[in-house]
Amino acid sequence: MLTKFESKSNRVKGLAFHPVRPWILTSLHNGVIQLWDYCMGTLLEKFDEHDGPVRGVDFHSSQPLIVSGGDDYKIKVWDYKLRRCLFTLLGHLDYIRTVQFHNEYPWIISASDDQTIRIWNWQSRVCINVLTGHNHYVMCAAFHPKDDLVVSASLDQTVRVWDTSGLRKKHVRGAPSVDDNGVVGRVNADLFGGTDAVVKYVLEAHDRGVNWASFHHSLPLVVSGADDRQVKLWRYNETKAWEVDTMRGHTNNVSCVIFHPKHELILSNSEDRSIRVWDISKRLGVQTFRREKDRFWILSAHPTQNLLAAGHDSGMIVFKLERERPAYDVHGGRMTYVKDRYLRQHDFGTSRDAAIVSLWRAGSSQTPGIGNSPRTLLYNHFNPAESNVLVLSDQEGGTYDLLTYPNGDSFGGQGTEQSDTRRGSALSAVFLARNRFAVLDKSRQIIVKNLQNEEVKRLAPPQASADFLFFGGVSGRVLVRSEDRVTLFEQASRRVLGELQVPRIKYVVWNKDCTQVALLSKHSVVLCNRDLEQQATVTETVRVKSGAWDSRQKVFIYTTTNLIKYALPNGDSGIIRSLDAPMYVTKVHGDQLFCVDRECRARALQIDTTEAKFKLALEEKRYGDVMQMVRSANLCGKAIISYLQKKGFPEVALHFVEDDKLRFRLALECGNIEVAMNVAHELGDDQSWHELGQEALRQGNHQVVEMAYQRTKDFERLSFLYLVTGNLDKLRKMCKIAELRGDNMSRFQNALFLGDAEERVRVLEETQQLSLAYLTAAVHGLDEDAERLKLALERANLTPPDVPTDSCLMQPPTPIIRAENWPLLTVQKTVLENPQMYAADAADGEEDFEDAGAGWGDDMLDGDDDLELDGPKKVDADANASPDAWGALDDLDLGDDDDDMDVGGGGAAGGGGGHQPPRG
Repeated sequence: MLTKFESKSNRVKGLAFHPVRPWILTSLHNGVIQLWDYCMGTLLEKFDEHDGPVRGVDFHSSQPLIVSGGDDYKIKVWDYKLRRCLFTLLGHLDYIRTVQFHNEYPWIISASDDQTIRIWNWQSRVCINVLTGHNHYVMCAAFHPKDDLVVSASLDQTVRVWDTSGLRKKHVRGAPSVDDNGVVGRVNADLFGGTDAVVKYVLEAHDRGVNWASFHHSLPLVVSGADDRQVKLWRYNETKAWEVDTMRGHTNNVSCVIFHPKHELILSNSEDRSIRVWDISKRLGVQTFRREKDRFWILSAHPTQNLLAAGHDSGMIVFKLERERPAYDVHGGRMTYVKDRYLRQHDFGTSRDAAIVSLWRAGSSQTPGIGNSPRTLLYNHFNPAESNVLVLSDQEGGTYDLLTYPNGDSFGGQGTEQSDTRRGSALSAVFLARNRFAVLDKSRQIIVKNLQNEEVKRLAPPQASADFLFFGGVSGRVLVRSEDRVTLFEQASRRVLGELQVPRIKYVVWNKDCTQVALLSKHSVVLCNRDLEQQATVTETVRVKSGAWDSRQKVFIYTTTNLIKYALPNGDSGIIRSLDAPMYVTKVHGDQLFCVDRECRARALQIDTTEAKFKLALEEKRYGDVMQMVRSANLCGKAIISYLQKKGFPEVALHFVEDDKLRFRLALECGNIEVAMNVAHELGDDQSWHELGQEALRQGNHQVVEMAYQRTKDFERLSFLYLVTGNLDKLRKMCKIAELRGDNMSRFQNALFLGDAEERVRVLEETQQLSLAYLTAAVHGLDEDAERLKLALERANLTPPDVPTDSCLMQPPTPIIRAENWPLLTVQKTVLENPQMYAADAADGEEDFEDAGAGWGDDMLDGDDDLELDGPKKVDADANASPDAWGALDDLDLGDDDDDMDVGGGGAAGGGGGHQPPRG
């Protein structure tokens, strides 16, 4: 048994697989229904409305519906998308044991301890038939997968088969009908009355109460299990039913029994804490699985996959009876694999496929079956003269078959007998050289043998707990797996060449030149070099199935349960495409992925590895390839953008982004002021211009800073910028703008920056600060203004303040005037930004970059002679201002009315509307 998932909970009484999704329902003895994802191992939902144990549960085949039945005598139908109960069906008078949806009709069947079976229409929510005849508890009832039949089992020691064709004719409009000649027609329920379900067969052979009965999915067979500890197989035809055989082996009551959906097997579980597997043709037990403490109560089989589930006292398990992974190995352009009774070869180039050797006639003592199918196949890559293959299986605790057959074109016949087969027992085996292979025997010793299966030497493994051997990359080396580590061991010198602590590895995949290796565990992929030095680890939440290196030997392509993914030695990984069913990779060539499915059918899938190649080219600094892929490939999405940002290539991410806000962020991150400015024009919001101004200031590009401050009307920062850049003409214009805006604080500040004492006196006088105006005029030697202000103070009955004798004039320092941008931060164009891909002259790129913003500030502040504030009203130019100083004020959008003028300085200016008329 291969356990795929196990849950811990209260006693599980009912199980049901979803037909499509990896979900399973469990109904518990404590009244809770659980919905599990068995691939992810997570509990998705709980449904808790029943009072008492829930014994039966089922999924609808196509609708998002669940049906459950419990000891509260209620049948509930749930919508698992809405996560609530839709309605309740009432009618049973005792515990409900099982419930089931019909595969085609809107029916539900239920079995109860009230000795009846009821069939319900869940669309009309009514009971359409009550099947009576049992005289004890009805333990289960189920529809036939295809025919109009129902099987039921009861503690009255009988199994009954019911005919529901009359019920179908009565209640299903337009249902198919088969006449006496086998012709399929349609039945109209209005024309044909139909009858209720009737008993067709009563199967009596059990000595005690029958707990379960099931139909075979395609054959006219029924299997039943009872408290007499027996499993009985029945066959029926149109007129009668009879017992075929009885299978004995259980030591307590048989709780449940079903047919395997894929193999001719019967599975039964019991209160003796065991699950038994029986061969239908031989009617013999082939496998037994036991638990130490838990009794088993229920079994369920997936309708399409090779999955089974069993419920017990402390939870449930999802399992397979055997591995579904094919045994195969790839050499050159061919794949050697095992299918049915033959060793076969498949040619990737021609897609030809042929049988090579009949395995079971070539020395195997057992026929194929559960538990003895090949587990691993290894081809001898060291021997060009002939073909040597090791086939490993779990028979008898571990065996190997060494097959030798001549090279040549093997696509001519079926099962050639020109082969030499030698057998031995071992936990694992691996080829070491042209005529040597090593086995790990059951005493955990490494034995080196020749191709005649003769022992050459024996040596102890590097780890006493060694349990498997893998190919070591070169001749004479093996990888030895123990509990939590893998060791690179050279058998000739008996030296340990490397050791790595990893989760228990299952498969080892070398690239073609054996310079890199991938170690595949249950949920992880570890990439190493040839000396077993770890390069990267990728962890998955679902099972890793297989993998292969691409044709360039640098990208590892691997599959999980439902995805094809890639991993790079630098730790990057990603998704290539999804899978409908698990696939096992055999070879990757270009954009083709060769693989086999669980039925050993060779397939070729188209994959797009551009993303992996793109990341690899970035890692290897092959920027020519990077830009070629940028221009030609369909690379997009937030994942690739975030990757480029994380790796420090925001300039490359700009090529993939169409959203303006994201382009703006990326342009700022890579210091591309030109792109950021263009996007800011498109966005047109103040926040973008503010951030652009900050980045431009960081780079010393004060011309872009000036434009950004003008766009956001950030007058204070704009004035200070003109001060530090020595642009006194524009600073005088800012002073005039402040006067027009009525912003006296800004006006006074600009006058301070300019060292204009007259303007400061004027501002203080206009704001009725006469004492401060008098002091300012007196200190700065403006005698006329000082006398005038002194008289004004005396007329206002105010005493003029005394002028300090030790006062000195405060003048701003003379700024360093520069006409060009200040190169505080040199931002050069990278290789990836250069139009020629290689950027031979980075300095030219920088010069072009800086020149892009030249002259913007001048354009903003040059223009018309006058400022239009309110229609025809004009403000004449001051004597201190040049006639062309006021063009910028049009762009600054001061508003159409003096009273409505925006004086906030920061956000968008109010304007264009004037005063709104009052509401009448």
